[in-house]
Amino acid sequence: MTDLKIICRSVFPSILIALVLIFSSLSFASESAEVKDIRQWSSKGYTRVVVDLSGPVEFSKSRISNPDRLYFDLKNCKIPKDIHTNLPVGDGILKTVRAGQFNQDTVRVVLDLEEIKEVKAFMLNDPSRLIIDVYGYDKEVKTQEAPRTIVVLDAGHGGHDPGAVGPRGIYEKDVVLDIALKLKKILSKKQNIMVFLTRDTDVFIPLEERTAFANSKHADIFISIHANASPNRSPRGIETYLLNWTNDEESIGVAARENQISLKRMKEQMNKYKSDVNIILSDLMRENKRDESIKLANYVQKSIVSSLNGNYNDIVDHGVKNALFYVLLGAKMPSVLVEVSFISNPVEEKLLSKDAYRAHIADAIARGIDTYMNTVPSEQKIAGHYAGFGLEESDARQR
Repeated sequence: MTDLKIICRSVFPSILIALVLIFSSLSFASESAEVKDIRQWSSKGYTRVVVDLSGPVEFSKSRISNPDRLYFDLKNCKIPKDIHTNLPVGDGILKTVRAGQFNQDTVRVVLDLEEIKEVKAFMLNDPSRLIIDVYGYDKEVKTQEAPRTIVVLDAGHGGHDPGAVGPRGIYEKDVVLDIALKLKKILSKKQNIMVFLTRDTDVFIPLEERTAFANSKHADIFISIHANASPNRSPRGIETYLLNWTNDEESIGVAARENQISLKRMKEQMNKYKSDVNIILSDLMRENKRDESIKLANYVQKSIVSSLNGNYNDIVDHGVKNALFYVLLGAKMPSVLVEVSFISNPVEEKLLSKDAYRAHIADAIARGIDTYMNTVPSEQKIAGHYAGFGLEESDARQR
């Protein structure tokens, strides 16, 4: 991540702030939580701050002027003395991020602001962390370059997290990485597309870092690639997801697995934070990202199913579905999560082990992206706005 600086800071702007509290941590912990770390990714027009915690906390926010700053109070929380609590940022959005013990049971995290447009904050659990997304103003840079669509591909899992494991021992993390690499190779041949990978080797990357990476690249399209799994080995087929509320039991189960939490925990969080989740979903609809995500999901799903049906028998089309995937939360571009086959099914695990099958999937996703791009009006293709920001192929993450 050559242009993402992992540091901590606090900052606050002077303009309209749409603060969305998603999963706003209304958990009632019996023991005090501790701040374990503060991380930050910074890029042109976007900064993500993550406060890692030992357990869930309630938090509140407020803004103070002269100087302009935003603070978050984490209730029933402590901060150890060895945590770095004052980190400079100076990225044009935030000046610094500061944290300290405000009173006996409250930790205050302060963002000192330079110039911001929007702030969104939400809590994720297992592990617990407060995520703060801060957006600055887009600075358009004139360039002679032709606009290119920026695509970020996310191979799920990795490193110590194998994802789902097939009956014969095939790891989801290996299958989806190979598909992502193949897909990058296909897309990179097109002059109007620039491709980045969240990972190109077998490493573990937190879910919130993957979204931050896509936002930092000002991506036009974000696709997270996974292989499905079920306790019952009979299910098989293809399905594509977008971020949205759902009551479907199977979709909730898929989201729980990919979010790396238990089904019970997933349901508890959905029931507890439904009103707050609806805020971000409404925000997505206002920004037209939901409609575009639906288009992208349908084109990708149809392309995979039709392509595989032409080469293999009995491909099951599960269609496009909704679920609350953490890796899609906070994405500022049309984004989908593709479950390319059931690795838990012996037949599809065998197919996934074959290079030709993975190549067919990669090619089909590429065709779905092509179809989607051909339907998007040129004025909605924002990648050209950032052509002067140095987004080169060499910036792709090297691990």
